[in-house]
Amino acid sequence: MADILNPENAGDLQSQIEEVEALSSIYGDEWCVIDEAARIFCIKISNNLEEPKLTACLQIILPPDYPSAAPPIYQINAAWLRGLERVKLANSLEDLYVENAGESILYLWVEKIREFLIEKSQSTETVEQPEKVNMMTEEEEDDDDDEDVPDFRTLKLNTENAHLFMDHANDEEVPPIQHGTTITDRRSTFQPHLAPVVTPRQVKAVLDKLYENKKIASATHNIYAYRIYCEDKQSFMQDCEDDGETAAGGRLLHLLQILDVRNVMVVVSRWYGGILLGPDRFKHINNCARNILVQEGYTSSTDEATKTGGKNKKPRNKKTK
Repeated sequence: MADILNPENAGDLQSQIEEVEALSSIYGDEWCVIDEAARIFCIKISNNLEEPKLTACLQIILPPDYPSAAPPIYQINAAWLRGLERVKLANSLEDLYVENAGESILYLWVEKIREFLIEKSQSTETVEQPEKVNMMTEEEEDDDDDEDVPDFRTLKLNTENAHLFMDHANDEEVPPIQHGTTITDRRSTFQPHLAPVVTPRQVKAVLDKLYENKKIASATHNIYAYRIYCEDKQSFMQDCEDDGETAAGGRLLHLLQILDVRNVMVVVSRWYGGILLGPDRFKHINNCARNILVQEGYTSSTDEATKTGGKNKKPRNKKTK
């Protein structure tokens, strides 16, 4: 963290220290220090402290030049938050930052998220949501199946590459997005989407572009995973998102690793049809992903990959500019 110790950042570091102390005092046990040296923090936010119905976890990295010149890097973890609602909340946080550029912003962000949770809980208090209840039941009944799958949700945010997320995706050219063939089972429909990506900003640009499609934005889940190979460091930047379908993102990323694909992002949209699929839903998500990877030339044929588990195949990766 040499940048934080740079004299040019001394004023920002002092502001961060004061802000963190204030937030710790205000929110008590809700506020958590993940890695003080790396400036990674987390806060649990609920609509009501006494009777929480909706909760979200806001994970934050404070860059060396926050608050003077850069926004915090953040991630909101909430199983119920997806599609247009996630986009709407992210836009409101960005608007707050723009309106208060150069100032400490975390308190305003936390309270904006809490306000969002309150509005959400009030709008659903008198409305039954059988779909969400069913999905929770489906997730819980498959807990035992997740033991052999790496839990990528527990990984710390990558501070070394965090600055790559800070520029707005609008400044990044959106890579070409391919859409794969749908799979339908018991009224649930799955469709894969694929795009070549070489920077995290392109990942965000692809997601933003997909969410412009009302059908995709209305999907019950949009699960995604990506792998980007860094030639200079001979290592991967990779991440995934469940979007409410517990463990699906980790399984999808695990598939990309087994197939050893790189510089690619796969999104699988699921429209839930009201009938529980159990573990079959993971099979459909991975089959969708593998089919479009084969279709776009990132790996060997589906039959060959199935026979070998993909472990011994050399990927025929597409060249990306």
